[in-house]
Amino acid sequence: MSYSPDKPHNYLPPLPPEAQIETPAVLKAAITANRALAELKGKSESLPNPSMLVNSIVLQEAKSSSEIENVVTTNDKLFTALSAEDSDVDPQTKEVLRYRQALWTGVEALNGRPLTTDLFISLMQNIKETDAGIRTKPGTVIANPNTRKIIYWPPEGEELIRNLLVNLEQYIQAEDGVDPLIKMAVIHYQFEAIHPFDDGNGRAGRLINILYLMDKGLLPHPVLYLSDEIIRQKQNYYKLLRGVTEKQAWEPWILFMLDAVENTARRTMERIEQILSLLGETLELAREKLPARVYSKELIELLFEQPYCKVKYLVDRGIAKRQTAAEYLRELEEAGIVRSKQVGRENLFLNVQLYELLADRDG
Repeated sequence: MSYSPDKPHNYLPPLPPEAQIETPAVLKAAITANRALAELKGKSESLPNPSMLVNSIVLQEAKSSSEIENVVTTNDKLFTALSAEDSDVDPQTKEVLRYRQALWTGVEALNGRPLTTDLFISLMQNIKETDAGIRTKPGTVIANPNTRKIIYWPPEGEELIRNLLVNLEQYIQAEDGVDPLIKMAVIHYQFEAIHPFDDGNGRAGRLINILYLMDKGLLPHPVLYLSDEIIRQKQNYYKLLRGVTEKQAWEPWILFMLDAVENTARRTMERIEQILSLLGETLELAREKLPARVYSKELIELLFEQPYCKVKYLVDRGIAKRQTAAEYLRELEEAGIVRSKQVGRENLFLNVQLYELLADRDG
């Protein structure tokens, strides 16, 4: 049956798509995107500690993905909340941090196990801090916020939704020879079209992208996120999703997603280069300005795992005991490498240049 936005899309076609998805243009774009992803994989492994990139990029992805859903916070609120145990965290920042936690929950849940409906539900429950499951009530629609005109009415009925999710699972796990990046684009469309939850669908769908790439061994760490690219091309993103729904226009949609992978991989590689360059400069500065008893490569690398550092991090890493760790951080501040900030009863120390680098979305 033809699609109509005025009634539930209960005839959403199951996967695989009937249309030809591996067109010459798509296969050509997939080669380029795969090459960029392979380069990113190699570049991320050049970092002395992958958490330098993972911690910051995961947080930026959480922020960007939440922005798409109009959950907005600031970089400083995020980085502060991540490090300060007794900071006063507003609801928006808490929700963004929950997205970050949902990702790590998903990464741990993978561990050789397939992507399943239960995992999808777990991601949403983490993001929304709820025990809700699959949508059961009718009447969920996606509408234009200004005109209230219905743009998309997803399938209704828990049994139908679960059957569509089982079909999605089977497609994800099928050894069908389709390039994983092409499949990722198909999977992302289908999940968003099923729209299985009352809330949190967009963010859960974007997490599934990265988990799928990790599951396929295309990335060793969760360092590729498409939310920034979606923000940059938000109108086109939704237009192309509708194109698949209304006209089964798969090729433009898949090309968009492959292009997003390539662009994001290249920007992330630039970010890695910037982090490595800044790390080198900071190591040089620390060698010049810090007393020999304070300076160590391990200490400076710790400052790059996330923008704010504190005494506990040095103690936990075995760099110094509590009182000595506090002295080290003060020496770093005197050398102009960090800047202190009182948050509640805690002293945090900000790696200012790293913070500015991470906060600059355009790199």
